[in-house]
Amino acid sequence: MADRALLELTASKRYGGRAVLDDARLVVRPGTVHGLVGENGAGKSTLVRIAAGLVRGEPGTIVSTSERVGLVAQHGSLVPTLTVVENAVLGREPTRGGLLALDVVAARLRALGEQHGLAVDPHARAETLSVGEQQRAELVIALDRGARLLLLDEPTAVLAPVEVDGLLAVLRRLADAGGAVVLVSHKLDEVVAIADEVTVLRAGKVVATMARPLRAPEIARAMVGGELTARPATATAPADAPVMLALRGVHVGVPVRGVDLEVRAGELVGVAGVEGNGQRELVAAIAGLAPVTAGTIELAGQAITRATVRGRQRAGLGHVAEDRHHALLLDATVEDNLALGRHRELGGFLIDRVAKRRHAERLVAALDVRPPDVTLPARALSGGNQQKLVIARELTRPDLRALVAAQPTRGVDLGASARIHAGLAAAAAAGAGVLVVSADLDELLAICHRVVVLHRGRLAGELAGAALHAADARLRLGRWMTGAEAA
Repeated sequence: MADRALLELTASKRYGGRAVLDDARLVVRPGTVHGLVGENGAGKSTLVRIAAGLVRGEPGTIVSTSERVGLVAQHGSLVPTLTVVENAVLGREPTRGGLLALDVVAARLRALGEQHGLAVDPHARAETLSVGEQQRAELVIALDRGARLLLLDEPTAVLAPVEVDGLLAVLRRLADAGGAVVLVSHKLDEVVAIADEVTVLRAGKVVATMARPLRAPEIARAMVGGELTARPATATAPADAPVMLALRGVHVGVPVRGVDLEVRAGELVGVAGVEGNGQRELVAAIAGLAPVTAGTIELAGQAITRATVRGRQRAGLGHVAEDRHHALLLDATVEDNLALGRHRELGGFLIDRVAKRRHAERLVAALDVRPPDVTLPARALSGGNQQKLVIARELTRPDLRALVAAQPTRGVDLGASARIHAGLAAAAAAGAGVLVVSADLDELLAICHRVVVLHRGRLAGELAGAALHAADARLRLGRWMTGAEAA
């Protein structure tokens, strides 16, 4: 084992004859945060899953670690129907008098969460938690199990800026205490801010290893083998354009209380907020997946408050779900997933197979889905490439009048993010109203004409035009997000 390394790993892996990893080497030393970066499909998630013992590498793969390993994956591993504390004790159930005793573990989880700034409700069922809340719970569970080597796959993807800062501080403290962290992330500013060393994967091979001082442009060039395409410039939204999506006094149970919001044709409107302030419920209500308990929703002047999901799609609504696994049939092929909800344009009752194949190949090429094999099951793709499938399907719906996109670039590499942003801008330019719900405040500032803040189920503030690009915009939005300041 390398001198004082907590983890030394050399791994190869093939799926269906395709090399996902090719002698990829990762060495992690105690007291360090180690960044692992690369484009979607580069092999990052596979590498950390091999390190955690969840995936078996090819013959010749070597995994050597002297410490207990904790993995927090992109899509989590919590059993949905169990509570956080029940998940924490799986396989090591404590008993008292022959009965399951959870109170001590629950108290320990709550205390760990408070200690590290990772708020967690031990008695909440996993299926009721947002993706970000599940990640926090898994991190606390890993800490409770005594892990000194943490493998975190996109842990900040759905966290607000204040939460990101808190999590990075936690990771720094864990490393400084003698442990180590492997941070898989596409957010290079975060990697540069916290990592001591960085390993860059491209097409399954390690193409660069770097140590402080780290520079984001150099890392980005190593990731993509060249220069990145810039984000599209945000044009001025037309003030007199027709309203394509309108929410009037919308309530969704307790989490959303009296939201009034309009999105006009040609406009990109961002919704910012700390996770758990009603974003999930608001998106679900617009998409028809949660009942509106008061108020109305209109699509291009047509009331859709009580319409079905299919009815909303036919009226011109596109929906990018927060969790891509809820939007895909993972065991169905790429081409079948891209045909979901598109049957009328692909032949109706009797699907035109040739048209379906051409439709899929066109969308896969447009979003650079890798590998570009439309006969593969969606499960065979990396998380970022699965996200591209959802985006491609929703952006190309015929007669698209409005699109609600939740976390559209979560877990997506920088090049793909630029394509997705360009796609959202193109949908707006074609006359749709686009509502983007994102935990990435920098993303909203870069692509949106307006940004509103949702706090405790209500709109707490809004910035538009010059105010959105002012030097203090991020600070003002952040204060509204945390409730530190009223609009």
